Amino acid sequence: MYTIRTDYRDETVIEKSRFICTLKKVASEAEAQDFIKTVKKEFWDATHNCSAYVIDELAQRSSDDGEPSGTAGLPMLEVLRKNDLCGVAAVVTRYFGGVKLGAGGLVRAYTGSVAKAVQGCGLARRILMGTFALTADVADAGKLLNIIYQQQLFSVAGVEYGQQARIMLYMQEEQQEEAERWLTEALNNATQLEQVGSEYVEVPLVREN
Repeated sequence: MYTIRTDYRDETVIEKSRFICTLKKVASEAEAQDFIKTVKKEFWDATHNCSAYVIDELAQRSSDDGEPSGTAGLPMLEVLRKNDLCGVAAVVTRYFGGVKLGAGGLVRAYTGSVAKAVQGCGLARRILMGTFALTADVADAGKLLNIIYQQQLFSVAGVEYGQQARIMLYMQEEQQEEAERWLTEALNNATQLEQVGSEYVEVPLVREN
């Protein structure tokens, strides 16, 4: 999954109509809806403020805001989907310039407005990272760490000492099974990791020239 690197605004003029696309990173439907209300308040005199947002695979909505059904909100939503975006809301504000575009022209205008803004702001890959605990006897912790530092599959996030040592390992969540196999082989002992946390991190995509 991907998201936009930063909030962004872009304007395009098509047949004398102004199309202003505003993109925002959002974490929830409530935040997306508040953003849409804010843009509508900012551009209160616009002809239309059409919107679409994708929070995750389930929370996805769009609105034509008075444009002919299916000519604005859904095409905008499809751009977000095709770019595999999540946590993103888009509002395209239209100031009618006097020339009717027709259904096909509207679809192209709203699609192109969002696509142009997405390209302009740049994307970042969202990677789900996890923190996992490896429990061992305190006396064995140093030896285990020396072995763990020999690989690059995961990193050591810290060590907690109590009755036992808990070595915190940080890696992509999807690599848990691979890490457990490596540890089982390296330590010559069946190893299972306990997940204690997770978070998304964003890695900006580098455009090729």
